[in-house]
Amino acid sequence: MSAIADLREEFENRLARAQDGPALEDLRILFLGRKGHLADQFKQMGSLGPEDRRTTGAALNELKIHCERRLKEALGRMASSAPAGGRGVEQVDVTLPGRSVHAGSAHPLITTQNDICEIFRLAGFDIETGPEVETDWYNFGALNVPVDHPARDMHDTFYLASSTPPGGQGNKDPDAYLLRTHTSPVQIHVMERQKPPLRVIAPGRVYRRDDDISHTPMFHQVEGLWVDEGVTLRDLKGLLEYFAKRMFGESTGTRFRPSFFPFTEPSLEMDVSCVICGGSRQCRTCKSSGWLEILGAGMVHPEVFRAVGIDPGKVTGLAFGMGVERIAMLRYAIDDIHQFYDNDLRFLADLGAGR
Repeated sequence: MSAIADLREEFENRLARAQDGPALEDLRILFLGRKGHLADQFKQMGSLGPEDRRTTGAALNELKIHCERRLKEALGRMASSAPAGGRGVEQVDVTLPGRSVHAGSAHPLITTQNDICEIFRLAGFDIETGPEVETDWYNFGALNVPVDHPARDMHDTFYLASSTPPGGQGNKDPDAYLLRTHTSPVQIHVMERQKPPLRVIAPGRVYRRDDDISHTPMFHQVEGLWVDEGVTLRDLKGLLEYFAKRMFGESTGTRFRPSFFPFTEPSLEMDVSCVICGGSRQCRTCKSSGWLEILGAGMVHPEVFRAVGIDPGKVTGLAFGMGVERIAMLRYAIDDIHQFYDNDLRFLADLGAGR
């Protein structure tokens, strides 16, 4: 009971020194808060006998009511004594303009990725996702990437520590874990559980040990797969031309160049007319060539079909893949990929306004 009397005296002394609303709020929390002085006293009642507990509980409740009443009186006095037009406690000037709320928006990379997906969705493709941590088999082996391929070197791929090969010179363990270097493993997962016909696109984050003006260790890709009877290279070229015109405008020119990828045969790379100079060969972006590379593609290699139990003699397929950052850089005329990750709100707002 003497402790309760001391608390009451301490409360009155602190209340006399409180000069404003924040000070009163601090005092309320100190005495009446969930971890305040009164709460501590209530917790200690468990060690008392029945009669003492009854007497102490009544005294604590009386002190609680007293503190609440005194705080309310002090707030009322402060409000009534505040000068007209002043900033008294609980006083609001309703004539002041409201505070504007900053409306957020999607990041330019996410916006670009969503637009890419929507273009292919309208062409009949389903959206599929998969894990970012993959096994060596799904990331390389099932995609016909040989064990001596440079991409399997530790200098190119992020292998998990438990999967690091001796000396760090490549990995031949199909169960080794790594951060996927492309979203192509999603295509393998889809073909394992779903038989043709199928059309899917796989957007997502991927990881490679690159870091320069046009590369980052983490970036985004969208890859596509179309498997059915009678799918041809003509279908691939028509699909990609449709995408380029929807993404960059109907006047966009396209061209295809032979290339090589382990998982497609034949393989090609696609260029679009320079979005900066309009293909006039008068800018540094296209190096005065009038063309800009945007993606790689090709017809699915028979070995990829065999890896997932599909007979390459019965169906054919096309596949393509593009970097979202690459498309966004061309779309917004950005020359440094790191600007997308610097979190400069001025830069991001300008891109959103100019879209």
